Amino acid sequence: QAHLEESGGGSVQAGGSLTLSCTASRIMYSSNAMGWFRQTPGREREGVAAIYTGGGDTFYADSVKGRFTISQDNAKNTVYLRMNSLKPEDTGIYYCAADFLVSASSWYPVGEWGQGTHVTVSS
Repeated sequence: QAHLEESGGGSVQAGGSLTLSCTASRIMYSSNAMGWFRQTPGREREGVAAIYTGGGDTFYADSVKGRFTISQDNAKNTVYLRMNSLKPEDTGIYYCAADFLVSASSWYPVGEWGQGTHVTVSS
């Protein structure tokens, strides 16, 4: 198992930016993805952004395309989520996830979860 340590959540006004970080306690499998899911009020947990640790392919939810960018530093076993142009509807708990598969149309079960970090966007 990998322990996932998240940081970078907080409160920001609409239009602002935040960067989330997630560091894994071990080297992640290169054939699997790491990324971020979120739980927003009244909705089920949803995939936000993912990156395959081996090839670097990225995937985004339609709601965040063009505003969020996921990146990785494999030397540090860390993925980042840069969130720009934040909206109140981005408010929620953001969970780092690892050891899962993702495609353009599907997000598959996650093997490892972080504890979550809160993001609040005020209007």
